[in-house]
Amino acid sequence: MITLAAVPLLVSVLLCCFGARVVARPRPNVAVPMFSAVALTVSLSTGLALSVLAVLVCVQLEPLPSWGQWSPATLRTGSGVPLAVGFAALVVVVWCLAAGVVRAVRSWRTLRAAARAARRFTPVVGDVVVIDVDEPAAYTVATPHGPIVVSGAMLAALTAQERRALLAHERSHLRHRHYRYLHAVRLASAANPLLTSTADAVARAVERWADEDAAAEVGDRTLVARALARAGLARAGRAAGGAMLAAADARVAERARMLLDPPPRSRLVETLLPAAVAAASATAAVVVMLRLRDLVEVAELLYPHR
Repeated sequence: MITLAAVPLLVSVLLCCFGARVVARPRPNVAVPMFSAVALTVSLSTGLALSVLAVLVCVQLEPLPSWGQWSPATLRTGSGVPLAVGFAALVVVVWCLAAGVVRAVRSWRTLRAAARAARRFTPVVGDVVVIDVDEPAAYTVATPHGPIVVSGAMLAALTAQERRALLAHERSHLRHRHYRYLHAVRLASAANPLLTSTADAVARAVERWADEDAAAEVGDRTLVARALARAGLARAGRAAGGAMLAAADARVAERARMLLDPPPRSRLVETLLPAAVAAASATAAVVVMLRLRDLVEVAELLYPHR
């Protein structure tokens, strides 16, 4: 049982070591939803598997066997889980569950803040809001309907074509609801810190997805790269808040270099392999839970009734 329970943990370690590399290989519009789902699946599977190990130890300790009328010897022999392993799993599960709850509450507050911010803005053209501030800014408020906020200083820093590219980037965030993927992977990495590098890679892929959409819309990858570079220079030293998705706040130089290369392509193996790994993790967690159920049923049958 320990071997099966270790499968999700092993997958987490592999993603910790290689997640950033494998997320960057497929097209970003494929990588973002796929690895968001992978991260959530692996995080949940790891939590379930560790919970089973913790339960197997807890049900051996009095008065739980008496209350449930289970044979402690049967549970101990059938599980093969040492007490030290079970207690360690219990500590990790409690810590990860608490971290996940904190992250979920933080995400909820961030989304509420975004909704309040969206109500304060009045679009001047379509979904675009122009704010009269000296600080160069361009971002999408993380709500289903935006808006896109651009400062007058940012508009002044760009040419007309570069503005078009920048707005195309922000509209991609708005159209594909990118903030949902970001909140999902951050929740997964909070509950399983081994997935932090994968979550960071997904966040970078979100920006690349918007970059590629902008390049496709304006038909000029060099123009988008130049717009990002100028916006990045204008935004140097400043960062958007958690309720915003900003084009010029995430590895601008790296993304500009990628735009000067041909568009990325996805191979079938790059799509199927992560899905298979996540499926293996989930399957192992389900099997471990079923074995726990079977073992408890046997322990109940072998309880020494008096």
